[in-house]
Amino acid sequence: MTQRIAEHNKDRDQQLAEIRKSLGSNSIVLIGLMGAGKTAVGRRLAACLDLPFTDADCEIEAAAGQSIKEIFAEHGEAYFRTGERKVIARLLENGPQVLATGGGAYMDPDTRAAIKEHGTSIWLKANLRVLMKRVGRRENRPLLQVDNPEAVMKKLMAERNPVYARADITVESREVPHEVMVGNIVDALSAQLADGGA
Repeated sequence: MTQRIAEHNKDRDQQLAEIRKSLGSNSIVLIGLMGAGKTAVGRRLAACLDLPFTDADCEIEAAAGQSIKEIFAEHGEAYFRTGERKVIARLLENGPQVLATGGGAYMDPDTRAAIKEHGTSIWLKANLRVLMKRVGRRENRPLLQVDNPEAVMKKLMAERNPVYARADITVESREVPHEVMVGNIVDALSAQLADGGA
């Protein structure tokens, strides 16, 4: 049993080393709706791959000197998206890293093109029940500060899921420990490498 575990760990280490090597200076970019787990899973994925983790939303807030909620309230969504596009383009020059993006970032054609050029995109795809359970825990979702957040989330899913589906890799985001999700992503990255992708 101990030998089997040791062999599994050795295989996993080799798998992680191959993923890191294949990235070169490119980033792993997590996309998906709010509540999909991009930040929580991204942090653990970065630690697993021994890469830096960057949260685009935190970088946007640092650049603006305001919270995303404040930017939306004072300047509107269009202004926020322009800043988001610039910040993500800058961050993509700092690879390799694991980069978590905001829910709307991948909807921007310029951002999508930049991610394609400088990274491997991974869509964390979650169902409505999982998303609503997760976003209900936090107050910092400007798009959901409405009377019927579930209706908004359904609309966002209808609009965004077909675009998210263009990502290089799709991984189902489920109610499982984060380590399980990280393992699923690592396996998906390895499979893509085996197919000559990345």
